[in-house]
Amino acid sequence: MSSLGKRCGAEFFGTFWLVLGGCGAAVLAAGFPGLGIGFAGVALAFGLTVLTMAFAVGHISGGHFNPAVTVGLVAGGRFPAREVAPYVVAQVLGAIVAAAVLAAIANGQPGFDLQGSRFAANGYGEYSPGKYSMLAALLTEVVLTAGFIFVILGATSKRAPAGFAAIPIGLALTLIHLISIPVTNTSVNPARSTGPALFVGGWALEQLWLFWVAPIAGAIIGAIAYRLISEPEQERG
Repeated sequence: MSSLGKRCGAEFFGTFWLVLGGCGAAVLAAGFPGLGIGFAGVALAFGLTVLTMAFAVGHISGGHFNPAVTVGLVAGGRFPAREVAPYVVAQVLGAIVAAAVLAAIANGQPGFDLQGSRFAANGYGEYSPGKYSMLAALLTEVVLTAGFIFVILGATSKRAPAGFAAIPIGLALTLIHLISIPVTNTSVNPARSTGPALFVGGWALEQLWLFWVAPIAGAIIGAIAYRLISEPEQERG
């Protein structure tokens, strides 16, 4: 097994790629005049970031790229609780650096307004793309993160086909975005939410609590649900 430092480095780069790729698609390409990729394109971009980095560095760190996934894997018996803090720090730092790079690129366009664009930040109420309520946002993030962790635990089980876990995991994240971009701009990842929120400030930081609490709660629920239906020998303890 790689050292903790190397594994945290992999988590940093993996989360950097996720935020740069997914949020970058949302900020730079989603509504580009005449050729915008739209919600479906952004959803695919997020899925591809996880798919590509899981193959690139998953063998080093496990390919979490998400504090909720790390906590969910602890709850699922797949990851040691003592390593949660360094993994989460690496993930959040990767997200912040990616958001900084994205902000620098976006500011290269004449007239770009960081706050006015909302910079792919997650939100509810007035700041939800579809004006969905806080309760709707909370429910969406909890349920979809639970489903995401359920897929991750199943795809990485010892009984699942070896070497293919990144594919269903990336497709699951794509599906999650297809469902929930109109509701919250889709988080299911506290690090992904933190990076853009720090640059938007104001309302994005005020609402950031939900995008930590809901995904982590959902991850724990999903892990418990998976353990209830799985056979003990499936776990990678």
